[in-house]
Amino acid sequence: MSHLMETYARLPVTFARGEGVWLWDAQGKRYLDALAGVAVNAIGHCHPKLVAALREQVGTLIHTSNIYHIEAQEKLADKLCELSGMDKVFFCNSGAEANECAIKLARYYGHKKNIDNPAVVVLEKSFHGRTLATLSATGSRKVQAGFEPLVSGFVRVPFDDLEAVRKVAASNKNVVAILAELVQGEGGVCVCSPGYLKGLREICDANGWLLMLDEVQTGIGRTGTMFGFQHYGVTPDVMALAKGLGGGVPIGACVAKGEAAKLFTPGTHGSTFGGTPFACTAALATLEVMESENVCKNATEVGEHIRASLRRALAETPGVKEVRGQGMLNGIELDRPCGELVKTALDKGFLINVTADTVVRFVPPLIMTKSEADQLVGGVAPLIREFLMKPAPAAAAPA
Repeated sequence: MSHLMETYARLPVTFARGEGVWLWDAQGKRYLDALAGVAVNAIGHCHPKLVAALREQVGTLIHTSNIYHIEAQEKLADKLCELSGMDKVFFCNSGAEANECAIKLARYYGHKKNIDNPAVVVLEKSFHGRTLATLSATGSRKVQAGFEPLVSGFVRVPFDDLEAVRKVAASNKNVVAILAELVQGEGGVCVCSPGYLKGLREICDANGWLLMLDEVQTGIGRTGTMFGFQHYGVTPDVMALAKGLGGGVPIGACVAKGEAAKLFTPGTHGSTFGGTPFACTAALATLEVMESENVCKNATEVGEHIRASLRRALAETPGVKEVRGQGMLNGIELDRPCGELVKTALDKGFLINVTADTVVRFVPPLIMTKSEADQLVGGVAPLIREFLMKPAPAAAAPA
């Protein structure tokens, strides 16, 4: 009997080692990884430069405390601000913690403006984490169910709908910020329209709101630029990062600009493990690889190649609704729930997942080559076609 809490429906495989975009299980079978630890292993498994940096650091210093200066943390903060054009960074351990920090910043900002009950606009179908505040901000009843009472102070609007945000601005004077994803990964790989972020920036500026972006999944090259917002020529006030930042080592960051960067003072926020020498060394090595090996360029080119190949392979396949994505964050929406494809693909040596019940999601390492992408599409597209040839489940009768 396992003593682990049953919080995951684990697949029947245990991996023993990894290299690049490949994993090997305990029996020696090889798998092409199109999941990357759920968009975490940005530079692949066991990149030599990351391994070397971590080996050196683990033999030198792993953890001290934020009571003291941490050289690697200060270097990483400098690098993130250089890359993003933002001003200050708070380090934590995960995307949920980074979003918690953003929510706390928004509330603190509101109280500084003498708003007793500050509210944050959030989006339908969003996913921000599983802490009480972040699951309350998340637009999924499946995630929230059973954990009521939820945290108050969130106003929900549809994704990619500027008019809905304008209506909130006109009617709710307690709003102090909006928290948005530019690509809703867990929500079904939904990509915002080209003018959406610019419109949000204009609304926030007109109403004195903070523009806060959850870039936990889209940041660190996933969409083909270092940060997703860089596609749109608009800079946020607050940005949450995690996943790919540490190349596989847990680290999160809340990055802020302007007035938002000046809000926190000693004692207003903290983290025991946030920004350890070990985690920051991992992030610095990951960013160095990203820049020196033109990983963002590769993510753009190979991501486009994956989408084009999927559209050709699945053209005129009944049941395929859309192939969509940005960079190396891609989804195939089907007309029915398709969770069983995860196990079918695993049996054939491909690691994928399904999000929003009906969307097959590919988030492979950003170093994937076009040849490896062809293996992925060539292996998974037939499984999708075969799945869709089976009769669709009958719709449930009305209650």
